[in-house]
Amino acid sequence: MPQITWRAPLAGALCLALALPALAQQPAAPPSWAQGRSPEQASSPLAPHSPRLTATAADRIPLDSIRLPEGFRAELWASGMPGARMMTRGEDGTVYVGTRTIGRVYAVKDEGGTRTPRVLAQRLDNPNGVAVRDGALYVIAINRVLRYDNIASNPNAEPVELTQAFALPTEAHHGWKFAAFGPDGKLYMNIGAPCNVCEIDENRHALIVRYNPDGSGREVVGRGIRNSVGFDWQPGTGVLYASNNARDWVSNETPQDSFHRLNRVGEHHGFPFCSGEAWQDPGHTGRVCSEFPAPVALLGPHAAPLGMRFYNGAMFPEAYRGRAFVARHGSWNRDDKSGFDVVTVTLNADGSRGTVEPFLTGLLDTGDNSFKGRPTDVLVMPDGSMLVSDEQNGAIYRISYGR
Repeated sequence: MPQITWRAPLAGALCLALALPALAQQPAAPPSWAQGRSPEQASSPLAPHSPRLTATAADRIPLDSIRLPEGFRAELWASGMPGARMMTRGEDGTVYVGTRTIGRVYAVKDEGGTRTPRVLAQRLDNPNGVAVRDGALYVIAINRVLRYDNIASNPNAEPVELTQAFALPTEAHHGWKFAAFGPDGKLYMNIGAPCNVCEIDENRHALIVRYNPDGSGREVVGRGIRNSVGFDWQPGTGVLYASNNARDWVSNETPQDSFHRLNRVGEHHGFPFCSGEAWQDPGHTGRVCSEFPAPVALLGPHAAPLGMRFYNGAMFPEAYRGRAFVARHGSWNRDDKSGFDVVTVTLNADGSRGTVEPFLTGLLDTGDNSFKGRPTDVLVMPDGSMLVSDEQNGAIYRISYGR
């Protein structure tokens, strides 16, 4: 038998046999949240909090733990919505609630004081973003955009698929969206950085963008915004402000999450080069912090500011009108937890600087470093009360004022 017939396969098999142990010894890629961790941090027990896939029973929701300024009151508005996150209100009063890992969108309508959540959509990939315009509900997932026409009169309508028109990135990390229609009638949303910290395409990630309602006319409103999951327009001026989550794995106190004013279309706000109050990322020195506008306010290290709204109602005292209310979802990349609350930002006369004050507290126990809830979004209602969603408990609280 000619030996040449077997030589190549035997050589290939031998190479494969020698290579397999080496391949097996290659370390697995770290999870996306661990990217940027130093060798000294490799054994750290810090990790994101696992999402709850069930809701807390109504009689076990920690209302008694919530603390508010004098004269304010918290009550349970709705419960039984695992993963409840971002909220929007339809023209008929229905509140639509997006989620992340649970993959659902809920509809909650007040019918004679009874509010029973209904699952409007499910099995979607992080349908965090919800927005309503001209009777249509828009649901924005990682890389899908769905429009439910005439949603109030036809709650079982099949959605119109707009995914191809919007052509969103498909990366999952920071791919969940906050969405809202602006005063110009355009649909705004965030597109987060697909990493903890990395070089990015500045026209594709770490953005706030806007579109025509049909997905055409894409325009970058703000760049260098690592992960904004909340924004709103200041009453009176119409200027856009946004919360922003800074990078992880630097230290307990650095960098700070931040609150930004976007008053120049397309302006760069620093990521990945700078975060917080002129903190230069040592691994990204291609641009310096003086090139970027300073944040309006600092929201704490790793506190995870998400949904925010300016208060434009009449129920709260005059001192609260015009303030931004920001839900801080709570930290994981910090030994002593922070956030798990709602804060307010009071802007100065020209809107360039803000003062941060606590508003809703009590869900974080600093004694044992545990938490009982995770505020995620806020929504001002027509009567001037405010809804606060709590992803941890699958609930929505109503905050009212009255002495």
